[in-house]
Amino acid sequence: MWGYPEPISRLIEQFMKLPGIGPKTAARLAFHVMTMPSEDVRQFAAALSDVKTKLSECTICCNITEQSPCSICSDPTRDTSVLCVVQDAKDVMAMERTHEFRGKYHVLHGAISPLEGMGPNDIRIRELVHRLGDDTVKEVILATNPNVEGEATAMYIARLLKPFNVTVTRIAHGLPMGGDLEYADEVTLAKALEGRRAL
Repeated sequence: MWGYPEPISRLIEQFMKLPGIGPKTAARLAFHVMTMPSEDVRQFAAALSDVKTKLSECTICCNITEQSPCSICSDPTRDTSVLCVVQDAKDVMAMERTHEFRGKYHVLHGAISPLEGMGPNDIRIRELVHRLGDDTVKEVILATNPNVEGEATAMYIARLLKPFNVTVTRIAHGLPMGGDLEYADEVTLAKALEGRRAL
């Protein structure tokens, strides 16, 4: 590739497989790796390998974990009656940073997206339905992303859970703190109006 020595070309090609990394950034990263101390490169390679070999899905919530059940599912202080459904493992971390939610999670590992060939059977909806079989869960909070795929997934799950004895809620969407109304798009403003509450 581009007349570089073969090991550099291979590394550039690998970096380009990452989302948002184009040829220039990939080349810059590859050359940076070349200047790193050998021990740092070994640790970097080991960390990449560990992500694939030492992590698995929690058998209960489908979150990424080193041991199953994960630390959240095995925490006896968490509220088992409330289940927050998120699209990805990184969404669990985002929710945990708020220090507001003390229930349990369910990770879908994606959203329904016909354009990308993702249907209901391609994400962890079956596992979610299975978790509602013992009547422990009283509320399911749908915290999928506020985009077309996330909304479609939330609507699909809400319809699917109708026969169950659970309250299904959706996280509110609206304006970010510090944002200006004039810069908000119509959909965001509409969602903010829908989610208004008394003061």
